[in-house]
Amino acid sequence: MASLGRRRGVPVNRERGVMAATECYIVHEIYNGENAQEQFEYELEQALEAQYRYIVIEPTRIGDETARWVAVGNCLHKTAVLAGAACLLTPLALPVEYSRYVALPAGALSLACATLYGISWQFDPCCKYQVEYDSQKLSRLPLHTLTSSTPVVLVRRDDVHRKRLHNTIALAALAYCAKKIYELYAV
Repeated sequence: MASLGRRRGVPVNRERGVMAATECYIVHEIYNGENAQEQFEYELEQALEAQYRYIVIEPTRIGDETARWVAVGNCLHKTAVLAGAACLLTPLALPVEYSRYVALPAGALSLACATLYGISWQFDPCCKYQVEYDSQKLSRLPLHTLTSSTPVVLVRRDDVHRKRLHNTIALAALAYCAKKIYELYAV
């Protein structure tokens, strides 16, 4: 328990440059006692809160759960954007009498996904991270100190533009749907 919350980031000196210790945090898979999983989760939470640029998750279970959580958030974001775009572009592609059958459900789906993302992911520190797969970027990290052959590497990315995009498209889809529903029932 003495190592709980202790920084384990390792600075790296490679040809491409020096990585500072504050840029990378490694959640090592070291089983000390019966509460190892809770310790791994605590270390991950601390690393997310500290906003490290890279977080390497060595424990397989927590790494897989985190990667799935990020993937679900990405799916909600992409669905909100694509469904909203379909809602807004369908009237241009289909005749007026048929477009509402595609545009209204697509707009509702976009709004639902953007709302769910906003409720579930907006305040989660994990939403600022993406799973890194680029081997060139991974080669700069201190992966030589790991005991696991398949760590999950998270990289911190600015998601302000991403949130603005899906919120703007979802709100535009909401406005379009509200207008169409008003037109349907006002006539």
